[in-house]
Amino acid sequence: QVQLVESGGGLVQAGGSLRLSCAASGSISSINAMGWYRQTPGKQRELVATITSGGSTNYADSLKGRFTISIDNAKNTVYLQMNSLKPEDTAVYYCNAHLQVYSGGYYYTRTLGYWGQGTQVTVSS
Repeated sequence: QVQLVESGGGLVQAGGSLRLSCAASGSISSINAMGWYRQTPGKQRELVATITSGGSTNYADSLKGRFTISIDNAKNTVYLQMNSLKPEDTAVYYCNAHLQVYSGGYYYTRTLGYWGQGTQVTVSS
């Protein structure tokens, strides 16, 4: 099976920074892409940023310039550096991974990828 473990969330003042990490473990054959999404109560989960194993990135337009996503393929870990945080960045941040799993002689993928349990980010004004 696959596990995604997120860390780095917490409480920070407006203007501060946080760095989120998400490590994937398990019977992983390869990683195609990893990313971060966020969700606030009563709203749909929204894209923050994604990155392929080759380093191609995609960001939500509103977050470009403040957030930076990176990946360490050797560690199966994706990072999200968040700078100049604003109260509206407060949300639960979820890690997502599109990867190939090898188990029992077969390779598996999931259309929607694998999800972490989420980490809370709270930005105070």
